[in-house]
Amino acid sequence: MPAAASDPTNYQSIHDAVRNCDVLHLELMVKNGASVNEVEPKDKFTPLHTACNVGALECVHWLLWHGADPTVTTPRGWTPAHIAAIRGYENCIEALANNGVSLSTKDMRGQTPLHLASAHGHSFSLSTILRAGADLTCIDNMGWTSVHTAAYHGRLGCIQILLKWGGLPDEVDNNGNTPAHLAAAEGNLPCLKFLVCHNGNSATVLSARNDHGETPRDLAQQFYKDNILDYITHIEHEQDHPEDQENLSFPAHLASYNGDLDHLRMLVENGVVNINERDDKGSTLAHKAAGQGHIHVLQWLIEMGANMNITNQAGETPRDVARRFAQLACVKLLGGAGPDEAEELVIGSSSEEDEEDDEGSGRKRRKERKTQDNAKGRAKMKMDELDRLLEVAKRNYVQLGGSLEEDRRRLREMRDKDHSSTVIVVVVVVVVVVVVVVVVVVVSSSSSSGSRRRR
Repeated sequence: MPAAASDPTNYQSIHDAVRNCDVLHLELMVKNGASVNEVEPKDKFTPLHTACNVGALECVHWLLWHGADPTVTTPRGWTPAHIAAIRGYENCIEALANNGVSLSTKDMRGQTPLHLASAHGHSFSLSTILRAGADLTCIDNMGWTSVHTAAYHGRLGCIQILLKWGGLPDEVDNNGNTPAHLAAAEGNLPCLKFLVCHNGNSATVLSARNDHGETPRDLAQQFYKDNILDYITHIEHEQDHPEDQENLSFPAHLASYNGDLDHLRMLVENGVVNINERDDKGSTLAHKAAGQGHIHVLQWLIEMGANMNITNQAGETPRDVARRFAQLACVKLLGGAGPDEAEELVIGSSSEEDEEDDEGSGRKRRKERKTQDNAKGRAKMKMDELDRLLEVAKRNYVQLGGSLEEDRRRLREMRDKDHSSTVIVVVVVVVVVVVVVVVVVVVSSSSSSGSRRRR
């Protein structure tokens, strides 16, 4: 969250207040005549665009409550929802969706917030948009779905989320390209591997041709993507030498592949196989367990000291294999989400600088917490005030002869209760009458029998 301005009196426009998440001065400036839809000269942003650009959630709430127009677009056709998707502020996207703002609006290139979140790799924002009911089949001006967009930009996590929500990996764009074509052309190897494995038939994915007759291999060769060419060559070699099942000459690998920890432990502990033994494809026991998601086997191998940095013939470590098969628990166990999310190390920084950074980060976090607590307090006060006003409005409505839904519901419940009571009383009366009649009949029968005996 952006830091508050040191001198709010220097705000030149309503956008300055929003950029600094200063909802109090935002409210004051609107009361003094500033428009909630004022357009900034440079970027053509409204205050709501600006709030979504900096992640000022409280300002987003306040602006929507006070009539800000969420359909205003920039020259590129971006609404505030597009801006929030680009910046990855899923809380702002959720606030817009909760206020009924459409997340299906297209910009000048025909892209929706779903496309933009996929392009920028914001998986949390992507999930928020999908939960709001976004259309996965929506295409942009090039015929790209959000899966195409994620594949082109190398966003593996976004591809996994989109396919989990029902996205189609074999859709074609205006040029006949599948997402695999785009991943190959851009050299996005992890994305291509996942698309191949998700389909289950590598030949179908890698032999698909676009409108120019090009396969993913042709595009990789055209754009000099050697990593893609090596991978496709390896896959084609496997197709030319098919194996219907795991090679039985590697029983430990078969046990690891099937998740049979007891058999694997027996083989390793008895010295039958080495814990880092490779099969004919260069894969270790860890590769097999990681690809199938056998977290218990992988945990045991790590505890036994197995080397997790060994690469197979495709150049993959066990973590790479786990990522390719979307085994996220194994990825986490093996050291995070991969190189895309790895933090860069700053070389040459002194310990004093590190301490200063830590102190600065601590102050920033405390300041953010205080700002968030203040925002939460203001939201609670607003909620209490609205509850009070709602009660007053309800009393005024009833006084003018209106009928509230809760009152009508209460009356229905009372009528149902009275009806139930009446039914119960009727049943009791009927039972009593039946009992009396039975008693009278029994007594009469007894009297008649006594009279016949006396005669």
